[in-house]
Amino acid sequence: MEKTKGKKKRSFPLAEQIFIALILAIIVGLLMQNHSAFADSYIKPFGTIFLNLVKFIVGPIVLFSIMAGVVSLSDVKKVGKIGGITLVYYFCTTAIATVIGLILANLFKGTFPALETSSLTYEAPEATKPMDVVVNIFPNNFLTPITESNMLQIIMMALLIGFAVILLGGVKAQKAIDTINLLNDIFMKIMEMILKLSPFGVFCLLCPVVAANGPKVIGSLAKVLLCAYIAYVLHALIVYSTAVRTMGDMSPAAFFKGMAPAMLFAFSSASSVGTLPINMECTQKLGATKEVSSFVLPLGATINMDGTAIYQGVCAVFIASCYGISLTLPQMITIVLTATLASIGTAGVPGAGMIMLAMVLTSVGLPVNGIALVAGVDRIFDMGRTTLNITGDASCAVIVSHILGKKAVKVAASR
Repeated sequence: MEKTKGKKKRSFPLAEQIFIALILAIIVGLLMQNHSAFADSYIKPFGTIFLNLVKFIVGPIVLFSIMAGVVSLSDVKKVGKIGGITLVYYFCTTAIATVIGLILANLFKGTFPALETSSLTYEAPEATKPMDVVVNIFPNNFLTPITESNMLQIIMMALLIGFAVILLGGVKAQKAIDTINLLNDIFMKIMEMILKLSPFGVFCLLCPVVAANGPKVIGSLAKVLLCAYIAYVLHALIVYSTAVRTMGDMSPAAFFKGMAPAMLFAFSSASSVGTLPINMECTQKLGATKEVSSFVLPLGATINMDGTAIYQGVCAVFIASCYGISLTLPQMITIVLTATLASIGTAGVPGAGMIMLAMVLTSVGLPVNGIALVAGVDRIFDMGRTTLNITGDASCAVIVSHILGKKAVKVAASR
């Protein structure tokens, strides 16, 4: 009996728990195809509750973790360095993602279905003007950015408060730093409590989607979805693997293994912002510093959209083929530039993928009504592109942490 008591029960890692929940959600969802209304009415609400809890904690986590990161750096210039490296990395990977999407789509073009387009109607959401994006970065109210989960405004608030604490200096600054760190620890603990519910949340979010759509959701767009998902996988295996190996000094296998919980959660929830807390936890376990991950990941969840960029390229070629149009090289270059710049232009806007696609189609003279062709399976596209988006954010956090760590070692050695 003593030996039995001494044995510890095997605890399943979070990634395994989420994966099991994901498989169960698919199986139960398929079995409930004739009862999708029940799943939507009685299972989905629990998933919504879980997602609400995650969204509730995101604002405070971003605000206090960035503030804690800034005050711990004690140097405004260092924050600028992190921001500069991050933006360059995000722009480059988004441009590469669009190119990969276009190349794969052109290879698949002959297999895409020829869908009827004469009866299509689609009202494109209004795109944000470039100067409005700049204006909207700066909050006009202390509480609104948090209540509306406006990540860019929350980041700006955190930077302003963090810089003010650094410039304040002395005993007052230390009191403020202690308070910021305490609040950060409190909200991190709440995040841990919520993340323990992840498997349950994943099941309740995904099961109704499968029950409502089943295998038929793919339908005639199977080849388009397959093209997009192959591009997602290639981008992750080629671009992120190369980046973390060469610039982050990390094994790609270790990186993807460490990112498994966040990737599975992103796939199930299709929410970059909702995945932010678990993404922060995964990157810090991979060795990214808290200061870097607390700045790079919220910024990435807002403006880094590699998966969405691939989606733009694939859908643009597919829609063009349905209208009997062959895209020229200048048009494809325009798509790359538009998709890359639009990733910031649609920051923090719900349904950003559709808005970006409308901007991309307009930039090359394609009918915006064509979006209706892919709107029905947008959720399936979204699951993959969200997973890729958050993985790109994480690769940046690992790389920036490594680069800054190497620079710190060099500075210390030169003294």
